[in-house]
Amino acid sequence: MAGTDSTKPFEPSPGPAVILVEPQLGENIGMAARAMLNCGLTELRLVSPRDGWPNEDALSASAGADGVVTNAKVFDTTADAVADLHLVFAATARPRDMTNRIVTPTQAAGEILSFMEDGGAAGILFGREAKGLKNDDIALSDAIIMVPVNPAFSSLNLAQAVFAIGHEWFKAGLSGEDAMGQNGVGGDLAMPKSTRPADKAELEGLFGHLEDELDASGFLHVAEKRPVMVRNIRNMLQRAGLTEQEVRSFRGIISSLVTKRRQ
Repeated sequence: MAGTDSTKPFEPSPGPAVILVEPQLGENIGMAARAMLNCGLTELRLVSPRDGWPNEDALSASAGADGVVTNAKVFDTTADAVADLHLVFAATARPRDMTNRIVTPTQAAGEILSFMEDGGAAGILFGREAKGLKNDDIALSDAIIMVPVNPAFSSLNLAQAVFAIGHEWFKAGLSGEDAMGQNGVGGDLAMPKSTRPADKAELEGLFGHLEDELDASGFLHVAEKRPVMVRNIRNMLQRAGLTEQEVRSFRGIISSLVTKRRQ
């Protein structure tokens, strides 16, 4: 249905950022933007769009969601796109050979709502049209979202995936219901006022520090195994839900151990 009123002023939403990783067609970006605005989401981030940016096809396909498209931010890497976020979900249609928490869109919406009400910044990763997200992208997330659909045909196009998850966010905001599971990462976590959840840039700094020292110590000496080992270490630490104080403490521990070893 095309009954969109494009004369309404564009108002930024407090919802999570929608991050499209290496989207291919401008039309798909535009249709995803349309799905976002249907659900009250306005913050669109693009990681290396294949056909460049800005893209007129995206604007025309947005069917009036002009503000979402024109205010989109472009990043070179997924890590850059999530650097300022504290909670990141990755949308995928297939299981991965990784240890990660899997939630439904309803659970994710409740967790994000509770988390953002406490002042945290959140985002949702969506992958390439043909192949979805890479494992290295998912390793930057805190949990995986899988949409419950027909297991014999689970393929969703980009706009469908954005709408399926975005609509749960919209409903959670309307009802104020807390859809968190018992393993949630928002409202049931008591945190001192002197700290906050670590953002992805701080975690990336920790990962780089740790990996440098693991290289120096010889722990990652098998070249063909190194990418998988690094990914598993990052994934493990992502799931820990570290605060920025804990990240600083962890880096201090690494430095202390290295200094002692060198002495």
